[in-house]
Amino acid sequence: MTQGLGNKRPVDRNGKATPIWIEQLKLSHFRNYASLKMLTDQRHVVLTGENGAGKTNLLEAVSFLSPGRGLRRTSYDKVAQQRAANGNDRSDPLAGSWAVHVEMQGAEGPVEIGTGLQGVNGHGAPDTQRKVHINGAQARSSDALLEHSRILWLTPAMDGLFTGAAGDRRRFLDRMVLAIDPSHGRRVNDFEKAMRSRNKLLEDSGANASWLDAIEGQMAETGVAVAFARGELVALLRGIIAKGPAGPDAPFPNADITLEGTLEDLLLQGAAADLEDNYRALLARSRPRDRAAGRTLEGPHRSNLAVRHGPKNMEAALCSTGEQKALLTGLVLAHAQLVGDVSGMTPILLLDEIAAHLDEHRRSALFDLIDTIGCQAWMTGTDRPMFNSLGERARFFQVASGQVEEAG
Repeated sequence: MTQGLGNKRPVDRNGKATPIWIEQLKLSHFRNYASLKMLTDQRHVVLTGENGAGKTNLLEAVSFLSPGRGLRRTSYDKVAQQRAANGNDRSDPLAGSWAVHVEMQGAEGPVEIGTGLQGVNGHGAPDTQRKVHINGAQARSSDALLEHSRILWLTPAMDGLFTGAAGDRRRFLDRMVLAIDPSHGRRVNDFEKAMRSRNKLLEDSGANASWLDAIEGQMAETGVAVAFARGELVALLRGIIAKGPAGPDAPFPNADITLEGTLEDLLLQGAAADLEDNYRALLARSRPRDRAAGRTLEGPHRSNLAVRHGPKNMEAALCSTGEQKALLTGLVLAHAQLVGDVSGMTPILLLDEIAAHLDEHRRSALFDLIDTIGCQAWMTGTDRPMFNSLGERARFFQVASGQVEEAG
């Protein structure tokens, strides 16, 4: 069972989270960039240019400084730039390779991080597992990235979060938990692995009941830990939201967030002390029904993050498109504040096409809130004037056809 979210790091002398920022970004054969070297500093980074120029590709590159498949959730072998001469020739050892390299100020000081695919692995087969190197040494897993930074993002693809499937909101929730509790991803994976084993055993009507007992014991232990971690995240986030601007004049409406699901209901019934036993018993009782359904019907894999528009007391899914965008933006900003408070390091924020859907008042408020949190933000947009209120707080870059130039 989880013992609390994350390990809080030392903060700076002013009692604030340690500032984290990227100083140099280098790409090799990444998306539409054959090669790129981009120098930045602690200020925000604003990337402007036409649609399709490669702005989001730069944000995706930065998102690979965190575990997982990045902000596009794509398979690693789809990231490499396609070479005109040999892009489909797997006999070329460079085919399919790509690399992201950064120099940054991390939680433990200056650090160099590299990640990518080698193209062909040691057995001559296409490489599908990205490697991570920290200060030249290969890390055992991408989880090591969480020792140096936290990367959060908001993209147009997330605009349908409140109206889409519950699975999308679970992934969003689990990513929020992972940003302050590096062990959460392993717990989720362990639960899903045990659940797949149970589903397979249920297909065999002659399966030994003791095997199911053992697997359901694993599911109960890991599933309850997942539920507790999610519940603690939601409680902490509600506390952050409660301290923020409220009322009809707030630039971003407060989100009222709750968790819905079997384990969450058991917790509400006051069964916390016996939750593992109760869930294990529920799984045992549900075997006939789950066998007929071909899947496990109860557990944290079915939980839902319910979101309401606080000031209007309305389900987020019923709000206007603009209200949903404002709700989501406020939720991401509250999470960024929480990450700084709990992890002791300010996250790097990736905000794709963020300004296009906000009026001038909300854009200015957004920039001020980011500064209050202390984040370095990487923002994209088609029009430079939308970011003018940032002034000297940002460095501006023009992106065109895989080329990036700093703008005055």
